[in-house]
Amino acid sequence: MLRLIFRSLLISQLVGMSILSQAQDVSVDSTRRFVKPTSIRLGTDVIRLGQTIANSSFSGWELNVDTDLGRYYPTLDYGRWTRDTPIDNGTYSNDGRYFRLGVDYNFLKNDPDNNMFFMGIRYGRSKFDEQVVYDYSAIDFGDFQKEANNTSAKAGWLELTTGIRVKMWKQFWMGYTARLKFLPSVSGDDGFETYEIPGFGLTYKDIYWGFNYQVFWRIPLKADK
Repeated sequence: MLRLIFRSLLISQLVGMSILSQAQDVSVDSTRRFVKPTSIRLGTDVIRLGQTIANSSFSGWELNVDTDLGRYYPTLDYGRWTRDTPIDNGTYSNDGRYFRLGVDYNFLKNDPDNNMFFMGIRYGRSKFDEQVVYDYSAIDFGDFQKEANNTSAKAGWLELTTGIRVKMWKQFWMGYTARLKFLPSVSGDDGFETYEIPGFGLTYKDIYWGFNYQVFWRIPLKADK
């Protein structure tokens, strides 16, 4: 299954790169170095918003920011993640915020619109509370509920990313980011072993796939030519 997903993403990336490369202006000097960023892009993940509307057990949002330093794009993601879901003999809930900090490298050269086919790396960090309420049976006391909590738990992980960013109209951009998340680590889960990390996913998966479909608005820092 993972191979199929990877191949599908790779094919779509190659197609996107081929389409975008046709628009490249070869007259632009590819050796020119940019010292200062030319713009800031602000965006959000529409998949996260769709999940919040369609799924009663999940609520969340994510904001995305990046800027250009030549072909390198420092990027920051910040979001909230809340889940309330049934488990085998009770319910599990969490509520937390997370951020990702990293950089993308644009493989498209000489594109006057700065369209992107990129690969990058992220460091993710999350702080969250979680609770599990479950049914318990005892011979002397009968059936009753027990509760366990993790308050102010923290987690970190790494990501490898790839995706595209395409200028659609004036300062409006669209694109997607595929994420390979790995090496999760958790601290502060003294009440019970953490089940899910906001921003990452289920902890029993050492490698986790993520996907964001994003819309952006570009804010120029200097006049476009």
